[in-house]
Amino acid sequence: MEIFTLMAEHNHEQVVCCYEPSCGYKGIIAIHDTTLGPALGGTRFWNYDSDADAMIDALRLSRGMTYKAAVAGLNLGGGKSVIIGDPRTTRREMIFRAHGRFVESLGGRYITAEDVGTSVTDMDYVSMETSYVSGLAGKSGDPSPVTAFGTYQGIKAAAQVKYGSDELRGKTVSVQGLGHVGYYLCAHLAAEGAKLIVTDIDEERVRQVVGDFDAEAVSPDAIYSVAADIYAPSALGATIDDETIPQLRVDIVAGAANNQLREARHGDELHRRGILYAPDYVINAGGLINVYGEVKGWTPDQSMRKAGEIYSTLLQLFELSREEGIPTYQAADRIAEQRIEAVGRVQRNWI
Repeated sequence: MEIFTLMAEHNHEQVVCCYEPSCGYKGIIAIHDTTLGPALGGTRFWNYDSDADAMIDALRLSRGMTYKAAVAGLNLGGGKSVIIGDPRTTRREMIFRAHGRFVESLGGRYITAEDVGTSVTDMDYVSMETSYVSGLAGKSGDPSPVTAFGTYQGIKAAAQVKYGSDELRGKTVSVQGLGHVGYYLCAHLAAEGAKLIVTDIDEERVRQVVGDFDAEAVSPDAIYSVAADIYAPSALGATIDDETIPQLRVDIVAGAANNQLREARHGDELHRRGILYAPDYVINAGGLINVYGEVKGWTPDQSMRKAGEIYSTLLQLFELSREEGIPTYQAADRIAEQRIEAVGRVQRNWI
């Protein structure tokens, strides 16, 4: 694995590899771009197959955070950190305090928060060692409700473009992943009268959603081929690939997962097939908005209102895609890059 080659691929500014043997902590902090502000991104705790997989995940996720903040209109750069290990461990305090020490060593260039495999309690441990952490208990807390609400608004925007109405009553939505975000997303969809087809590797989560929202459950492998109007990938990323795209029987792909396209060309293939794709880092920006709101001292209502703007952002993005004849993921990248470039020019002025 050529680390500097990987960093150069998307112009990452900094990658820090961290190790604390006393508690078995192994972490990677990736900072992609700080043109717009300090790099903000959650800490993911996952049992990666290899150190290389962890590195690639951190790099991809941190780049996504840069673009997510830019499109959402936030004054933040993009970063992400991963901790390599079993996220089910109960011995968490020292692991996350060690992580906090390394976050502190960056002097504010990176601000962390909750992500897959971590919790508000874990962030409380991090905060014992650094102030560069958000999503704490008693403050903005769990970002999942805001992420889910923004995703729900993004699904409605996609429906408006595809069907001429954002009404979801009677539409069938297949949801992959029923964690915190997936559960809240199902609640919004069910409240509007959508029919839900759901799956998760955790059978207890499936039973809860089936019971709470009268959803239909299918196996994890079957979710791609079910007949639905909308597919909402809300688990881990890279589920849109050469194997799954031919199985899709939907009009729209719009969900909360990060890095849904295994490769950029899979966005081209969705475009070719006429499947409307809501770019992941645009539709799932609610979590970032939530923690940014904490940094800025917003009320919960302010964060929810900002997440609601994902609806209009996606409408503009879809219009750009239509006008230029380009896939939606390219339209999203163009909007993000234009804002980063414009802010960068302003900041070159000497004051």
